[in-house]
Amino acid sequence: MHTAGLPARRAVLAGALAATAAALSGCSSPSTAKATTATPPPRPATPEAAFTRLMEGNQRWVSGTLEHPDRDPERRELVAEAQDPFGVVLSCIDSRVAPELVFDTGLGDLYVLRTGGQTVGPVVTGSVEYGPMTGGTPLVVVLGHQRCGAIEAAYKALKAGTTLPGNLQAIAKALAPAYELTAKSPGADPVDTMIRNQVKVTADELRTNADLGPLVKKGALAVVGAYYSLDTGKVEVLTGPPG
Repeated sequence: MHTAGLPARRAVLAGALAATAAALSGCSSPSTAKATTATPPPRPATPEAAFTRLMEGNQRWVSGTLEHPDRDPERRELVAEAQDPFGVVLSCIDSRVAPELVFDTGLGDLYVLRTGGQTVGPVVTGSVEYGPMTGGTPLVVVLGHQRCGAIEAAYKALKAGTTLPGNLQAIAKALAPAYELTAKSPGADPVDTMIRNQVKVTADELRTNADLGPLVKKGALAVVGAYYSLDTGKVEVLTGPPG
């Protein structure tokens, strides 16, 4: 193979690529440059401001006008030493319900916990309490969702008096209060009714417990129950919106 002149050709090619990159960077739209250098908005300090930030993010998710905030190397470096999230989201393990996407947030914005059917126990409750009790996080959202498989399985097992395999039975047991409410008034779709009941039961328990209750009473914290539509991407508020 003839190799004479390859280094020179590579140099020419490298120069051309560099010139092309420079030209492309010069053609970047003003809005792109602004998005890269813009100062992020301050952390919401009140339940109302945190709730508004989340719901605005959900509106962007629904409409497809995502901003993808707080997701660049600069943000990673900023939060590397310390974090100050403005919200806690307790949601389901369902792969279609990722809070950071649903609310168009980024790195360091949210504490996120995910359990089957938003079930809670001492460890989960303690994890929810961590942000509000140690860092003044002003908002907790319990986020249920349409067509929840965990709640459907628990509903069927509890109705039939059967036992789910393995530790799935622990989920069914934790969902029993929501099932009992649903059995009294099942509505047209008992599983969906139970999903909504589970959100309300969990949010009410967190809102009134011995540790979070005082924060809620003095207005430093809001605990919101919400429902996510897989069909539309919209978050519907069920209980506890601040203000």
